[in-house]
Amino acid sequence: MKFNDFEFSDGKNSQHGTSKKLLLLLALSLVFLTIVPLYLLTTSHSPLPSPKIDISDLRNIGIVKECDIFSGKWIPYPNGPYYTNATCSLIIDQQNCMKFGRPDTEFMEWRWRPEKCALPFFNAKQFLELVRGKMMAFVGDSLGRNQMQSLLCLLSSVSHPEDISHRYTADTTYFKRWFYADYGFTLATLWSPFLVKSNDADPNGHSLNSLMNLYLDQADEAWASQIENFDYVIISAGQWFFRPLIYHINGQIVGCHNCYMENITAVTMYYGYRMAFRAAFETLRSLKNYKGITFLRTFSPSHFENGAWNEGGNCIRTMPFSSEEMKFDGYILEFYLTQAEELRKAQKKGKKRGLRFELLATTEAMLLRPDGHPNYYGRSAHDNVTVADCVHWCLPGPIDTWNEFLLYMMRKEAWRSFYEKLQ
Repeated sequence: MKFNDFEFSDGKNSQHGTSKKLLLLLALSLVFLTIVPLYLLTTSHSPLPSPKIDISDLRNIGIVKECDIFSGKWIPYPNGPYYTNATCSLIIDQQNCMKFGRPDTEFMEWRWRPEKCALPFFNAKQFLELVRGKMMAFVGDSLGRNQMQSLLCLLSSVSHPEDISHRYTADTTYFKRWFYADYGFTLATLWSPFLVKSNDADPNGHSLNSLMNLYLDQADEAWASQIENFDYVIISAGQWFFRPLIYHINGQIVGCHNCYMENITAVTMYYGYRMAFRAAFETLRSLKNYKGITFLRTFSPSHFENGAWNEGGNCIRTMPFSSEEMKFDGYILEFYLTQAEELRKAQKKGKKRGLRFELLATTEAMLLRPDGHPNYYGRSAHDNVTVADCVHWCLPGPIDTWNEFLLYMMRKEAWRSFYEKLQ
């Protein structure tokens, strides 16, 4: 899977560059040193100076080059993580693997290296400057919350937020808001595991694998009613679509997945998955005041071995897979392609309104990290845990890479916006 992004070069210019290129480089350097910092740090919408610069010229002299940050491999990084459970107090018990006795530490000593370029380290100060005066929301299930908690820890080296969740909801476990007063930045997580309206269909009540109704043409109001003023939305969903589901459209049952009910057409989970993302993207596009950038974070694979999650399966590996050991195929690839196809449709439709929908393609990297899950170390040993967690990710751990990707993409979008204003 190849996805081209832009990467600022390391400044090493070819010795064969022409004087024209050198002059252009000098001019652009002055532009970057003056206009770009002002653009990134200001909240003003006043027009910028408009020198005409061709993007092909930028590529030719090495200012900008194509880069796919999502294809690569994990390499040893003995310097360790950005933070620990001792330096970040915001790690919840379910992902606090070291607190609850995980004996190995090697899973924290790897770093993602793209095939043909460098992935910059996460820079908390830079991130907070980019989001100054803005709002960011993670919409989806507990893996979206997992990423937000990673981000909280990554930012903790620079700033500590105030928990303002109680001002917006009584459910402060699933709906969180944090405010960074020194940057005017709001960070939120909005719980919606299906992205669309859902309710229990099992007469015996809700359980981990009970039957549920999904209304595939109705976005979940839990997030849709709150999202309009956010500047960045990271949307994701996945593991909940494996459960038995009855699908509804226009008030009618159109099929089900694993429900085994007479007179209801059996359809695959990919159908419901596709329609849920379609509804979510359509909802964002239809909100008149929504002007944010939407990032689709792709499917996060689990790594159960020796059985399914409810059959004694676990994840005891302590090293990443190589690309030869684990192939990107099967249901994981199908989920991924389904998401990517719906995103492309959203990109085309959103372009008419000036809305941007971008892919945060974490799947390939995370497929190779069976060692990054809590397993049985996601909570206190006194809880008598019998079900291993091979879905979520330890903090610190490989999930921190998601936010390296996110910052890279945000920088790319800031550059794109700046460049468009020059035209």
